Amino acid sequence: MEISLLMIITVVVYLIATAIFGYVGYKQTTSSSDFLVAGRKQHPVIMALSYGATFISTSAIVGFGGAAATMGMGMLWLTFLNIFVGIFIAFVYFGKRTRKMGHSLDAHTFPELMGRRYESRFIQGASGLLIFIFMPLYAGAVMIGGAVFLQQVFGINYETALLFFALITAIYVVFGGMKGVMYTDAFQGAIMFIGMAILLVFTYVKLGGVVTAHEHLTALSALVPDGMKAGGHQGWTSMPKFASPMWMSLVTTLVMGVGLGVLAQPQLSVRFMTVKSNKELNRAVIIGGIFILMMTGVAFTVGALTNVYFVEKYNMISLDVTKADPELLKAMDEGKILPAKQAPKPAAAEKAAPVTAVKQAAGAAGTAAVKAPAKKAIPDNIIPLYIAKAMPEWFTALFMVTLLAAAMSTLSSQFHTMGTAISRDFYEKGLNISSKNNLLINKIGTGIGIVFAVVVAWLLPKVIEGGSNIIAIGTSLFFGLCAAAFIPMYIGALYSKMVTRTAAISSFIIGSLTSLFWMAFFHTKESAALKICKFIFNKDTLATTPVLATLDPIVVALPVSFLVIIVVSLLTKKTGDKHLLKCFDGIKHIAAKTAKGGK
Repeated sequence: MEISLLMIITVVVYLIATAIFGYVGYKQTTSSSDFLVAGRKQHPVIMALSYGATFISTSAIVGFGGAAATMGMGMLWLTFLNIFVGIFIAFVYFGKRTRKMGHSLDAHTFPELMGRRYESRFIQGASGLLIFIFMPLYAGAVMIGGAVFLQQVFGINYETALLFFALITAIYVVFGGMKGVMYTDAFQGAIMFIGMAILLVFTYVKLGGVVTAHEHLTALSALVPDGMKAGGHQGWTSMPKFASPMWMSLVTTLVMGVGLGVLAQPQLSVRFMTVKSNKELNRAVIIGGIFILMMTGVAFTVGALTNVYFVEKYNMISLDVTKADPELLKAMDEGKILPAKQAPKPAAAEKAAPVTAVKQAAGAAGTAAVKAPAKKAIPDNIIPLYIAKAMPEWFTALFMVTLLAAAMSTLSSQFHTMGTAISRDFYEKGLNISSKNNLLINKIGTGIGIVFAVVVAWLLPKVIEGGSNIIAIGTSLFFGLCAAAFIPMYIGALYSKMVTRTAAISSFIIGSLTSLFWMAFFHTKESAALKICKFIFNKDTLATTPVLATLDPIVVALPVSFLVIIVVSLLTKKTGDKHLLKCFDGIKHIAAKTAKGGK
């Protein structure tokens, strides 16, 4: 992608505006409560935009948009779960109780809420340590995307871009705390919303309208490569074949893994404790739902529709365009080489005609444009290529800033969460070391977390061969691990007086270990990258069938974690009613039952 003066100016203006919002957060941060939970008085619009911008990173727009270009519109099930589970269920059923219990127990972080609910320093310290160790994989993946972007815009090497990107984000996180993070998140979220809205409109205009675009996408089903058909692909407007490898990847890893894993993301859950009442959470639901719809819904829809654009322009599906020689594509853009004859628009009387025409044209054209490229396909390149080829220059500049905003908004929250996990949760509370200046300790911890994440981002491309699938691997590892470690304990904390401290600890430990074991030895996407299985057994995975190899860890580890917390709760000593009354103060149903049966 050629970088223009307009893009450089746009990025510089964006960075200056981000610095201003970060400074406002810094000026308003005077206590640990401000640093950790933004003083518990945030506006619902800021909270909702911050939640959404933290939730949606570059991986959702570029990485998962590329996945939609490969797998098709079935990715929209993830949008449904993101809104229904990640917004509605999270805000209404988790958020309200999290906010109230967090206030009652004076909790400032997610691990602290769990630790105080179960009266366990181990839970708080171990949860903080788990977050600090594994979140850098997720943060590192996000940092790589932002650093590569700055590398391209300013023409600097990757290491310099990485340090520059980390430094910009670190300044307002370390000094501004949660207020600085949320103010900049809200600003960045607004940019993301505008960018995605324009992208959707431009795409449908480019492809002849909503109906025409989707009819043409349906008509391209016969162009699915044989290898993808063997994996279960049935066209870009159809779900993959049930229980096929592609169906397993789409449903268990992408839809369920991310759609359910969002409930236990500590950087998201803590935002429920930043507002002063349930009224703010109710108002935030609609804002958050619309924001997530525009982010993921647009990314997945446009991702799938890129196939229509590239078939019409180059007579190649999107994956093949990523393998094509850039010079060849440029020559076709300039008219020096003619692509194969374009497929006619689908007609109501002959819907199969466009597919046949495309195949015939591809066989008859005899140009380099339609030969099977030898390079490896890179799904992450599809959205950037589409933007560069289909959109006007001014929008390319806006969209590049949209991607930078998505990366920085997610990264700032990750930095903040890692910092508070190691300083407050592990050092102060887990190890029970008191300090006269907690605010300073939190800032130092955040700085340590940032350095750790930068090192991981520097090492990841070197450790993972070719640097492929880094975003997907890092995201899946952390989402799956958090789901198994935290969801049963989190639900039990908010909704049951029967779950015991021993049960919560057991669920946390066994769920985490089960998730990590499945990632390391069975789920091929992670096991092949981690190379632990290769080192011990000289094979990428121990799975003996494609179903096991593509079965996401969350499908295995989460039920195990739930089973453990139920069984151990039935066998161990219950929590005292006095503590439960304090935990559920203001949460009517359980508090009333506890008071009625208490002593």
